[in-house]
Amino acid sequence: MNRMQLVKVGLLLFVLNLSATVSIWARITLPSIFSDHMVLQGGMPVPIWGWADPGEQITLSIAGQIKTTTADADGKWIVKLSPLSDHSPLNLTVKGRNTVVIEDVLVGEVWLASGQSNMQLSVNDVTNAWKEKATANFPEIRMFTVGRHPAVTPQTNCDGQWVICSPKTVGNFSAVAYFFARELNQKLEEPLGVIHASWGGTPIETWTSMPRMEGPEFEPVFKPWQEKMRVPYDASLAEQQYVKALTIWTNRAEVLKAQGKNVPPPPKLMGDPRLDKNYPANLFNGMIAPIIGYAIRGAIWYQGENNAGSDFPQLYSMQLPLLIHDWRKRWDEGDFPFAWVQLPNFQAGKDQRSDNNWSVVREAMLRTLSETNTGMAITIDVGDPKNIHPKNKQAVGHRLALWALAKVYGKNLPYSGPLPAGQTVDGNKMILSFVHTDGGLVVHGTELKGFVIAGADHQWVKAIAEIQGDHVIVSSPEVQLPLAVRYGWASNPDCNLFNGAGLPASPFRTDDWK
Repeated sequence: MNRMQLVKVGLLLFVLNLSATVSIWARITLPSIFSDHMVLQGGMPVPIWGWADPGEQITLSIAGQIKTTTADADGKWIVKLSPLSDHSPLNLTVKGRNTVVIEDVLVGEVWLASGQSNMQLSVNDVTNAWKEKATANFPEIRMFTVGRHPAVTPQTNCDGQWVICSPKTVGNFSAVAYFFARELNQKLEEPLGVIHASWGGTPIETWTSMPRMEGPEFEPVFKPWQEKMRVPYDASLAEQQYVKALTIWTNRAEVLKAQGKNVPPPPKLMGDPRLDKNYPANLFNGMIAPIIGYAIRGAIWYQGENNAGSDFPQLYSMQLPLLIHDWRKRWDEGDFPFAWVQLPNFQAGKDQRSDNNWSVVREAMLRTLSETNTGMAITIDVGDPKNIHPKNKQAVGHRLALWALAKVYGKNLPYSGPLPAGQTVDGNKMILSFVHTDGGLVVHGTELKGFVIAGADHQWVKAIAEIQGDHVIVSSPEVQLPLAVRYGWASNPDCNLFNGAGLPASPFRTDDWK
């Protein structure tokens, strides 16, 4: 190559490098949640934010609105759109030194759906999945699934894209979120957007921000992690231990296979505990923080199984309200609607009269209804005694939707099963009062089941129970002076109290005995 050719190549590389530098320097970017096919919340101010050069002027336009702002010293900018109401597909244009156009934007209702594996369970895995997918032609339902990513500090962006609901795409949607959205879409006749952020096998504390968990009451949550991290994590040592364990497992597996015996799962490489998905606040940081501020109507939550399996399920009565307060404060949209799924029946063979962690977490969920603007889908009749992941997610989504339609959107319809409302003692009988008895209390079957009663000796015995109006009268010839009653107090209770709308009563107890 002669000198002239070298000069030309040098000039070309300089121009290309300059062009790349200018492109990076001038590029407006937005979080992934602001992307094609998104649904924006109608009827309230809508924040839109992103990044640009410090001091760069940004202009947003959509549905006749034109808003301008200037990127701050860190390059962050934010604009609040005035409330939107146009339901036809729109384009959102963001201009600075470059232009970003987000296409096929709908205005409707947006809900956040979060939790663990029962929220994560997809339409592919539900009852009659083939039929549900074949009929899922709802282009006004869109779902954004947040990429699963734990983080030690709050993140500003996440992986994900808005997906239009169709027979081809719905199979990968969160089933509970989809059935919830489908009913709202049909009843409200408005577009429905769902931001889905869930991860199986995770406790509530990983979805809560770290500053909210700094009190001494959270010592049981952090203590196991402190034990794991007493010795600093050594990636090289962990790799050596894994290779050694894998070699032992491989040799053992060959012997077991030759003997026709079951082979245990292979060992796993131990990761840094501080980066674990279950470490407190890690999923808040990686999966909730990036979407905070996106305008939503409310949130639905399906979680609790992991905490029911912990050594401190009683903390859930504090943890669920704490998470609700935490998210509401960070969204800064007041007490936005928040509903959850009460744990369903599970674990066949558990003693109806004994305490158990699932009952404790269910009770925590029941008590959290004292929080403003909250609701609960009771699912004690639609679980699977032998499967922690029941397939009937249609009923779950329907019951969450009933609450939303009634309490958020003002529809006049029953939205909850019977809830306890007090008790009195009359001789050897306990008289229980209920609310949400729409159409009257009903027995599903011939005999009212699920009640146990106890006196001063705290010995629980099966009770005789009968319905009288909006009350249930409970007694036993073995208890002359009753002090307390429990209903459905077991992981997999045999209970059958409903209201006239076909919704089941929540398990409960009138005592606080340990």
